[in-house]
Amino acid sequence: MTPAVLYSCSFVPAEWVAAHGVRPCRTLPASGPASAWLAADMGLCPYARAFALEARAGEADAVVVTTLCDQMRRVAEIIARDSPRPVFLMHLPTTWQSAASRAYYLDELRRLGRFLVQLGGAAPSDGDLAAVMLQYDSARAALRALRGRVSPRRFSEAIAEFHRTGAVTSDALPAAAPRGVPIALLGAPMVRNHFWLFDLIEEAGGHVALDATDSGERTLPAPFAADRLHTAPLEELADAYFGHIPHAFRRPNDALYQWLGRELARSGAKGLIVRRYVWCDTWHAEVERLREWASVPVLDLDVNGGGDAEGRAANRIQAFIEALR
Repeated sequence: MTPAVLYSCSFVPAEWVAAHGVRPCRTLPASGPASAWLAADMGLCPYARAFALEARAGEADAVVVTTLCDQMRRVAEIIARDSPRPVFLMHLPTTWQSAASRAYYLDELRRLGRFLVQLGGAAPSDGDLAAVMLQYDSARAALRALRGRVSPRRFSEAIAEFHRTGAVTSDALPAAAPRGVPIALLGAPMVRNHFWLFDLIEEAGGHVALDATDSGERTLPAPFAADRLHTAPLEELADAYFGHIPHAFRRPNDALYQWLGRELARSGAKGLIVRRYVWCDTWHAEVERLREWASVPVLDLDVNGGGDAEGRAANRIQAFIEALR
């Protein structure tokens, strides 16, 4: 049986995992009730807690966690402490524009490769890696082509499904022309059972014109350069992910604002909702800068993961979109 690894970070290339003969599963965990297992580990953000529970209960053979945030670093320690599954902690440089940072990221990919071999995989040749990269690049092009052809919620769900399975599926009918105030979402990744946020925005008189959350299209890597794909596939893979995915945790994170500026203009968004978890220092720290920078109003929407999350969000979204109208 093909071994599988569970992970959640966009900076873990699915192609590198798949080329080793291991099934990559980048999950959006489902938020649920508190667990006795995590009772002693209070202070975890809802997403980190949900990922820990899924990693413990799921069927993956191993778990890969990155150092993108302190919450997930702590989750790696908890899973390694209490789960029989091996855990690989991949270190991500915060700075990213230097040759040393890029070399460090490449070394971490090679270290991940050795972990995958120990798990039962096999080190790929350059040709094998290039073939897998082409397959994923083609799938992501098909995924991007869904934008505007299906509903905003279905598009974001299709991105999540692609990350989980590597397949692009859409069983939805073509979307009707969007109505209401166009809204951009930014911030922390969704949990699987929180896609009601898209419905709340539509019920309030808006629609999501841009999903720039950590589970949306912002975290898709750049298309691969055809020449380097065959001459230096691993280096091209690293550049497409580490060199091109914008994120708030990066230093400097100007690339996030450059990307967001382009995409806000393309989408025509009239308002920006920053969706963050209560314990997420990374996105919380960006809210004031976003308010100063953005040419549109910004709503800071904190999510606590409790049972009242939908009701609290509905009231604030309704007021925000009414003000925009």
